[in-house]
Amino acid sequence: MGIVQDTLTAVRKMTKRDVFLDKEQMMNLLMFLPIWDGKMPMPAILKPKPQWTGKQLFSLIIPGPVSLIRNHSTHPDEEDDGPYKWISPGDTKVLIEYGELLSGIVCKSTVGASGGGLMHVLFNEMGHEICGLFYGHIQTVVNNWLLLEGHTIGIGDTFADPQTYQDIQDTIKKAHQDVIDVIEKAHNYELEPTPGKTLRQTFEDQVNRILNDARAKTGSSAKKSLSEYNNFKSMVVSGAKGSDINISQVIACVGQQNVEGKRIPFGFRKRTLPHFIKDDYGPESRGFVENSYLAGLTPTEFFFHSMGGREGLIDTACKTAETGYIQRRLIKAMESVMVTYDGTVRNSNGQVIQLRYGEDGLDGGAVEQQNLPSLKPSDKALRERFRFDASNERYLRKIFTEDVVHDILGNSASLPELEQEWERIKADREILRTIFQTPDQKIYLPCNLNRMIWNAQKIFHVNLRGQTDLSPLKVIDGVEALVKRLTIVPGEDRLSVQ
Repeated sequence: MGIVQDTLTAVRKMTKRDVFLDKEQMMNLLMFLPIWDGKMPMPAILKPKPQWTGKQLFSLIIPGPVSLIRNHSTHPDEEDDGPYKWISPGDTKVLIEYGELLSGIVCKSTVGASGGGLMHVLFNEMGHEICGLFYGHIQTVVNNWLLLEGHTIGIGDTFADPQTYQDIQDTIKKAHQDVIDVIEKAHNYELEPTPGKTLRQTFEDQVNRILNDARAKTGSSAKKSLSEYNNFKSMVVSGAKGSDINISQVIACVGQQNVEGKRIPFGFRKRTLPHFIKDDYGPESRGFVENSYLAGLTPTEFFFHSMGGREGLIDTACKTAETGYIQRRLIKAMESVMVTYDGTVRNSNGQVIQLRYGEDGLDGGAVEQQNLPSLKPSDKALRERFRFDASNERYLRKIFTEDVVHDILGNSASLPELEQEWERIKADREILRTIFQTPDQKIYLPCNLNRMIWNAQKIFHVNLRGQTDLSPLKVIDGVEALVKRLTIVPGEDRLSVQ
C-alpha cells in the first residue's frame, strides 16, 4: 500500500524547495494533524515575515524517529558518486533523518507502495497501528494544503513552443522518408533478411523500429519543452498518474497502432481501407497516427486507432474472467497450506510442501533491498576502510577516548583479536563474492543493516566527528554474542545444528 492520486501529486508539490507557508496557513494545517504536540517549529525564514517550508510541515506528519535515504524519480545516477552526493542541485536526494525531512522532493519512490520506502520502513519499525494512522494524517494534512495551492489541468498544459512543433514535424518527415527507403530496398531486392527471419518479417521489424523511434524522439522533445510548473508533468513526475508516452501522445504524435502485435493488416484486397491504393506498405495505410490528440486525428487514423482500442477492450474483458478463475482455482488448491510450529510448510493432510517457508524462512514483508559495503571495494580500499591499525597510537587517540586507547594498548590479547576480526571480514567477503557475481548486485535481508547502525547512532547521540568511548573489542564480543543468539532452529541435537 502507498499514497496515490491527488495526495501524491500534492506531496510532491508541497516538498519542493520554493514552497513556503505563513503563520496562519501553518497553524490552520496543523489543526488537521491529531498527533501535533502544540509546539510550532522554528520558521525557516524569520524576517521580514515568518515563513515555514513544506518540508517542515511534512516532518511534523512523520510519526516517529525513522531514518531513510531515497531518490526522487528524476534523480540522475551520476550525482551519487560526485561532489553533489548529499547536496543535490535539483533537490532529488531524499534524506529523512530521525523523523525529519532534511532534503529531497517526496514522490512515489518515497511514499508509494515500494519496498524500502517510507511506508514499508514505518510499518517494520513503528508497527501497523502507527503506520495506519500515518496514512490518514498525511492525506488529511496534504489534501488541505492542496486546497490552498490548487491543482488543475487545462488545454494550456498541452501546448508546446513553436520550435518543438517544428522538431516534431521534422522527426516525423524523416521517419516517413526512412520507411520509403526501406520499401524501395525491398522492391529492388536489396533488403537482406536477418538470421532466423523471413524477408517480410525483416521488413516489418525495420519499419516498426523506425516508427517507434520517431514516437520516442517526438515524445522526448515534447516533454523537454514543458515547464517545471506544467500540471501534466507534475502528475507524471510525482508518479500519481500517466507516463511520458501519454504526454507525447497528447502533444506530439499518437504513434503506431497495432492489432495482434503487428501493424494494421490488409483486410480488403491488398489494402487496409478503400481510401488507400493497393499494395501500400507505407506508414499511413498500415496504422501510423502522426497527429497528436491535441491536433486531432484524420478519419483513417481514427479508424485504425479504434481498431487498436477495441482489441484492448476485448483483451481486458477476457483477461478479467480468465485471471479471476485462475485465482479461484489457486485459492481452492492452497487454502489449507500453512507454516507449522516446526517451521515446515504443510497442508491439511500434514504433507510437506516446503521444508522452510520460501526456502529461507524469511517474512516477505520484512525483506529489504540493500548493498553490502565490503562487496565492491578493491583489496586496498577494503584494508583502508576496515582494517584496524592498533599499533598506530596517534590514529587511535584521534578516534577513541584515553581509557579506550589505554585498554587497547595495555591488553596483549587485543592485537590478535583485532587481526582475527580483519581475517574474518576478508573470509566473509570471499564467500559473498562467490554468491553474488557482480559487485553492484542488491542483497535481500530481513533487516536493513545500515539503517540499524544509523538509528543506534541517533538514539545514543553518537558524534561521528568526535572521540568515542566504545571499545572495538567490546563491539567484537557483542557481535559474536548476537550471532550465537540468532539461531534459526534452536537446539543442540544433530538435526537442529545441521
